Amino acid sequence: MKIDEAIIRALSLDPARTTIKSHGGSGFTTTAKITTALKDGTEKKFFVKTGRGKDAEVMFRGEHTSLNAIHSTVPSLCPASFAEGTLEDGSGAFLVTDFLDFSGRSNQDPSEGSGMSLAAKLAKLHTTPAPIPSGYSKPVFGFDCVTCCGDTEQPNDYTESWADFYGKNRLLAILTKSERTNGKDVSLRKLVEKTVTETLPRLIGDHHLNNGMGVTPVVVHGDLWSGNKGRGRIGGKGAVEDVVFDPSSAYAHSEYELGIMQMFGGFGSSFMKEYHQICPKTEPVEEHEDRVRFYELYHHLNHYAIFGGGYKSGAISIMKELHQKYGTKNGM
Repeated sequence: MKIDEAIIRALSLDPARTTIKSHGGSGFTTTAKITTALKDGTEKKFFVKTGRGKDAEVMFRGEHTSLNAIHSTVPSLCPASFAEGTLEDGSGAFLVTDFLDFSGRSNQDPSEGSGMSLAAKLAKLHTTPAPIPSGYSKPVFGFDCVTCCGDTEQPNDYTESWADFYGKNRLLAILTKSERTNGKDVSLRKLVEKTVTETLPRLIGDHHLNNGMGVTPVVVHGDLWSGNKGRGRIGGKGAVEDVVFDPSSAYAHSEYELGIMQMFGGFGSSFMKEYHQICPKTEPVEEHEDRVRFYELYHHLNHYAIFGGGYKSGAISIMKELHQKYGTKNGM
């Protein structure tokens, strides 16, 4: 393989001291490992993704920004991202991050590395207030750029209202995409709109959560299912750590993260017990499971928009179930 000139410039690499090898890929991207010798003689390994078209540019910019938002808060939780941009020939885009080596031993001394479990790292991420964006006086919901969950482009316009963000930038936005991919569906649109106007304010309304105090925006991974976590050495060296990758971040309610985690499993009761000891459930605690189910709804709709099939019935079931409990007709 040949290293694209745009990547060489972005990383200030010496081509004579640098090699690149294919490292597999996915339906969206081609991946590779770069190994280079730095000026001080030490070896550095990078992970590279490349993709074709404008969609890859949006996807990689979102992943780059997401990784660095997580890494800046909990450095041992994910690789840092060093560069993203357009390939030299203009045919696509690239992303360069720390290389994650998953071949390291897992029976190391717990005192090595950060010494933190994945549950503790995630709880730390979710109890650290998001940074304050330019032009605002406090943390707000949204993100610095569009992110992608699968191939879905997610709008992340800033807003001070979590309820408005989730309703507009997640539920209504994914409904619009679903109509583009699956065709118009009048009954589904009516149900999603009713969910946003009736169920949403009574379940996650800003004046309802935390006894009227609302919730503080934190960085979330955004697509944390079991396939996006593992144990590896960041940068190919150091201690083996519990790590996450392929994020689709936002500054959001911490419990939003739990929706995708619940949908596909892989996080047991002991994990959640440790997590909640550090990151307590939002008040009202008795509605916690319903809120997580409500956040899971977005991912059912997203999977329906991307793949079609039975995900629609899962979304409808969640909406009807929650409307029975929180819809306005019940006087709640």
